[in-house]
Amino acid sequence: MSHRHDRNCAHCSGIGAAGALGLGLVAGVAAAAGVLVGRKASTTARLGKGHPLKHRMLDVASGTMQRKIPLEAMSTYLNGFHMYADEMGRQVEASHFCIHLEPDLHQCVIFDSNKPDARLIGIEYIISESRFRALPEAEKRLWHSHHYEVKSGLLVAPGIPEMAEHAYFEDLVTTYGKTFHTWQYDRDDFPYGVPQLMMGFTDDGQADPDLVAARDRRLGISTAERRRHRGDIATPVVAPGANSWESGRIVQTTLEERPFKR
Repeated sequence: MSHRHDRNCAHCSGIGAAGALGLGLVAGVAAAAGVLVGRKASTTARLGKGHPLKHRMLDVASGTMQRKIPLEAMSTYLNGFHMYADEMGRQVEASHFCIHLEPDLHQCVIFDSNKPDARLIGIEYIISESRFRALPEAEKRLWHSHHYEVKSGLLVAPGIPEMAEHAYFEDLVTTYGKTFHTWQYDRDDFPYGVPQLMMGFTDDGQADPDLVAARDRRLGISTAERRRHRGDIATPVVAPGANSWESGRIVQTTLEERPFKR
């Protein structure tokens, strides 16, 4: 049988199996990138409804052409709840998007949801227990522990495998957070006022069950189930100075008028 020369075959063109696989991977990555760019452009366009045409065009162009490197570094999405430091009855859901900046330091921006039109409502810094213990006593009053949020299942990492989430929270259970909300969205439809210090829950019966149930339905999760799955995570001893609201006295931010210095 005579061998028919096929100019299109991978072997004859010198590409080979590995080369063909490489080209396939490149094509796949390119296709995925195209999907992401198209998705971003579509999202930006939806958000721009009602905006002047010039603004919409600039938003779409910058959304697809500019790199936002700090945003690209955000590796973790966490969903939980905060209460105002001076009023337990004021509780809000908080979607955190975090960068693991240093081995013992995370920095997070907080939105009211994980939707395209989410409102930016605050920030949180998360540190290790050893770094917290080294803080000045006055600074410690601004921080809350994460032991109960993790153990109770109130804090979740939506969308990642249970095993990976469990491993992540084994580390997070010993950390401490300092949180300020810049938008009191439970009261106002505009970011009025000064940033407010927030705290986390430390025991059963504190979080609003209706708020938790609404979150669970929307995300398709079960806080009670997460709590059961985390039963083997050791509960740490909370370092003195954290959760200062438990003493009955708390600090909160207010505006203070001062003379201007030149």
